[in-house]
Amino acid sequence: MPIKLENVGIAVRDLEETIAFFTDLGLTVLGRDTVSGEWTDTAVGLDGNHAKIAMLQTPDGNGRLELFEYLHPDAIETEPTQPHEIGMHRVAFSVDDIDVALEIAARHGCHPLRGVAAYEDIYKLTYVRGPSGIIVMLAQELKKS
Repeated sequence: MPIKLENVGIAVRDLEETIAFFTDLGLTVLGRDTVSGEWTDTAVGLDGNHAKIAMLQTPDGNGRLELFEYLHPDAIETEPTQPHEIGMHRVAFSVDDIDVALEIAARHGCHPLRGVAAYEDIYKLTYVRGPSGIIVMLAQELKKS
């Protein structure tokens, strides 16, 4: 059976703040909507589901993020995810210049969890705590093949 990754969905505290962060990093907004009704209750498995959503895409057209801000039921706040927790915990992006990407992230109050590391002589990379506590990995390839 052929399979294709459509998108990664992330529930966020503030949709506008999160869109601003990701669009400043270079993603574009493909569309926005407010969704509710029986079809969303069934698809999501959550009664009374009502959310504002936005679909964002990477410049190469291959990666998409679907962001949703729940209007009902109230969003559940949890502790920020840690890198070693079981389950989905980060979204990763390749960037041309990690220093520029970190400057952009800093303008949104988002900073590396610890610093920038070198993986052998292949990548410079870091984890940044983004809006709504999302962990975002930024990686710059050092040797282009």
